[in-house]
Amino acid sequence: MSTKSVARRYASALFDVAQKSGATDRVGRDLTDFVTAVAGHVELGRVLASPTVPAAVKRAIMTGLLDAAGDVAPEVGRTITLLADHDRLSVLPDLAEAFAARLLEAQDVVAAEVVTAAPLAADRRQALVEALGRATGKTVTMTEEIDPDLVGGMVARVGSLVYDGSVSRQLERLRDRLMNSRQ
Repeated sequence: MSTKSVARRYASALFDVAQKSGATDRVGRDLTDFVTAVAGHVELGRVLASPTVPAAVKRAIMTGLLDAAGDVAPEVGRTITLLADHDRLSVLPDLAEAFAARLLEAQDVVAAEVVTAAPLAADRRQALVEALGRATGKTVTMTEEIDPDLVGGMVARVGSLVYDGSVSRQLERLRDRLMNSRQ
């Protein structure tokens, strides 16, 4: 089983437990904060990833970090120690990502990644967020990337859907139609 699928299973279980206790937002924050803190220490990452370090030592390290972190949601603490016990701490970043995705899904929020040739004006950005929201039936959070090679227009990715309204794609379609009409 891949690391991502293992992480999704743990994230799903953690989400279900957090939802029952009404603490999904807190669990998401605490999990993200803890994973970010651990990822910021290269040497700690090496120790936790090392197959030569026993799971009991990794658990002791994680328990110490959780104690030092202070007020971490109990669900997060139990999940991290469970991962340490099973020597699966390497899935922590993917677990945090999968949990965040599940939380957004439960809140009926979808992330949109928009690539444009030039920065969008605030009113255009808001109109695009609203249009994508109507198209998906969900609340949209949007990140914007600038790609001067796009020439003009935009490409929006919402989940697995891609809306390609770029000038380069339109030119490509025109070329294909012209080539097909010659034959």
